Amino acid sequence: MGVLHSLTEFGGGDHRLPSPLPRYWYTGQCPQTGVKLALPRTAQAEAIAQGLMQHLATEPCYQREGKMYGILLVETATGELGILKAFSGLLNGQSTLAGWVPPIPGRAQVALAEAQTLEQLNQLKAALIALQTLPERAEQARLAQIYADRWQVLTDTHRLRKQERDRLRQTYDATLIGAERAMALEKLVAQSQQDGMARRRLKRERDAVLEPLQVAIAAADQQIRELKRQRKALSRQLQAQMHAVYSLTNFAGVSTPLQDLMPTGLPTGTGDCAAPKLLHYAATQQLTPLALAEFWWGPSSGDKHSGQFYGACAERCQPIMGFLLSGLPAPPAPTVTLSKPLPILYQDEVLLVVNKPTGLLSVPGRTSQLQDSVLSRLRCQLTDYPFLKAVHRLDKGTSGLFVLAATPEAHRTLSRQFAQRQVQKTYEAILTQPVSASAGVIDLPLWRNPADRPKQSVDWQRGKPSLTEFSVLEPGEMPRVRFTPHTGRTHQLRVHAAHPQGLNAPILGDSLYGAKDEAEPHTCRLHLHATAIQLTHPTTQVPLAFSSPTPF
Repeated sequence: MGVLHSLTEFGGGDHRLPSPLPRYWYTGQCPQTGVKLALPRTAQAEAIAQGLMQHLATEPCYQREGKMYGILLVETATGELGILKAFSGLLNGQSTLAGWVPPIPGRAQVALAEAQTLEQLNQLKAALIALQTLPERAEQARLAQIYADRWQVLTDTHRLRKQERDRLRQTYDATLIGAERAMALEKLVAQSQQDGMARRRLKRERDAVLEPLQVAIAAADQQIRELKRQRKALSRQLQAQMHAVYSLTNFAGVSTPLQDLMPTGLPTGTGDCAAPKLLHYAATQQLTPLALAEFWWGPSSGDKHSGQFYGACAERCQPIMGFLLSGLPAPPAPTVTLSKPLPILYQDEVLLVVNKPTGLLSVPGRTSQLQDSVLSRLRCQLTDYPFLKAVHRLDKGTSGLFVLAATPEAHRTLSRQFAQRQVQKTYEAILTQPVSASAGVIDLPLWRNPADRPKQSVDWQRGKPSLTEFSVLEPGEMPRVRFTPHTGRTHQLRVHAAHPQGLNAPILGDSLYGAKDEAEPHTCRLHLHATAIQLTHPTTQVPLAFSSPTPF
């Protein structure tokens, strides 16, 4: 079976027929000329990919693990059309399969080192599993619960006994005198001392039983940390060896070792994704790429869902996309509206903070009608930045402070700050009706019901913890409220405002969680604005604070 497939195998049709605008653009800046290059994901490419999905669905071997797949529509030197297909990484443990684009050359040179390292990694994995499932952990948890229950019973009993002693003291004080009163009170003191001794005995017993288990668990945790350090070092060592021998070729005929494309270091797995494999192979076979589409297939993982299309991954593929596309003619890049440049509040080599207007997406959507966004406008507005990625999201209707990273390292650092709740954010909103409390905390778990997208719902069983602090700035029929979210769930502020167990007052202009028939002129926008944000600079570690006046 050859690697170049005919369109009829996937129902591809003819690319020369009129088609809608591209759904997505793979973009990159040529490292030699500085020209911005782009390769589209067209409706036809998606149709071809869906044909591949139908084939994958018939074979059980493709259902075992979730991974990215890709197809590349190409034209041969004689003008014939064909399709290349690729998978990311290994497929069922194999790097080379008939009918699929082979991996980027160089892997064979480190095959022995790779096999040895993978065996070491498997041994480390087995050791980690053994340490993580140490019998002492379950035994410690079981005994700790038993002692916690015993302690609760004992403290409840002692609390009742103390209440009775307090009652008796009052009675003795009122009815007894002299030596008789002193003797009666001494008995109560003795009972209190006996209760204290009973609690101390239980603590000593508990500590004697649990401490050896806790020592064993602490030693295991220390081993786990050391094994993880070894695993990380082995993985980086193997990846460095692979990057040194991997060589990518572009459409200008230039071949370059993978590590030379990013001397500061490449993430693990760079070059193993579907898109680089497809483009490298097409370049080495003198095939001209026309359209590219990548999709996830198999069990979901994180934000990846089977059958959904995705663009170039920001850390592994985007940094090398400019090199891979070099040599291709520069097609018209995706058009976005730049009638009014976005206001940039802060800008340096690694960090940008902009004032997002209402009505604009944070990042491009999946269809051609949803390409206009803060990210796509900035990519056109700031051509000197080869890498730009949003660190968080603001709803389309929400305005205010929006943070982007200009390097993969900065994106990782800032994302970690957001994930670990080290970033402080403040919002202002106008609500549609009065609220009873002037300040407080809303604690309602949020869950996205697949049957009711895009809405979030409060669900005490399946929801994720969601915490919002609020204070009323201006009371009245339509109060102005400050929100300080302590978690970052989708639509968190909007649900916490609207839900009956929250403020029971939807944000003005919220057509999703508020009234559906609002027609007043002032409700044409969502009255929610990100007014302040505090974070730590990703490279200098200097605390930064930004503010944006509320426009309503």
